Amino acid sequence: MKFVVIGAHLRRDDVEPLAAAIACGDLWLSGVEVADDQPLGDRDLLLRVAEARAKLLDRATFIAIRYGFAVHDENEARAKCAEHAVRWRRLLEENRGNVEMTLKVVAAEAKPRPDHRDFATGGDYLRALHASAAEVDPKFREAVSSLGEHRWSHRDGRSLECALLVPRGEVERVREAGARLKQQFPEVAFLLSGPWPLEAFVE
Repeated sequence: MKFVVIGAHLRRDDVEPLAAAIACGDLWLSGVEVADDQPLGDRDLLLRVAEARAKLLDRATFIAIRYGFAVHDENEARAKCAEHAVRWRRLLEENRGNVEMTLKVVAAEAKPRPDHRDFATGGDYLRALHASAAEVDPKFREAVSSLGEHRWSHRDGRSLECALLVPRGEVERVREAGARLKQQFPEVAFLLSGPWPLEAFVE
């Protein structure tokens, strides 16, 4: 048997009995137990993991682990996560009352991605890639950034994303602000979703 890992948690009672609790140094990993030969892309398994993930977030903030990460026992968990454990614990302690919300924005005008073969150096290509990133109305961007601690990231030439670090008690305030943004900037297509576990702010 193995465990598909969902997230990293500060306390064991943040996990049990909603999921299996796997000791990982000073932290706990949440997991869903599956047979060794079960494909991780199985639809029923994906639904089980998604359901457990939502219930875990209702209980306490945790750090999201990319889907597909699996361990067989505590020793393997500790070995695979050792380099992150101290930083994860610090982030969980600092953000115990926070969640993430995500605002995905469709750019008004898509920009073609540069072809790496057209550049002499990797640095030149990265600069061109950044220049070709999608952009939106600067006033909209400023309004979103004013909602709190945030991180913008460019996904491609057609969209960009803003992750917001939000106190749990302010999720509804951010949703209401999103509704106002739709009225103020009807020309900007965006989707505000969440709350989510910590991800963008964990790097």
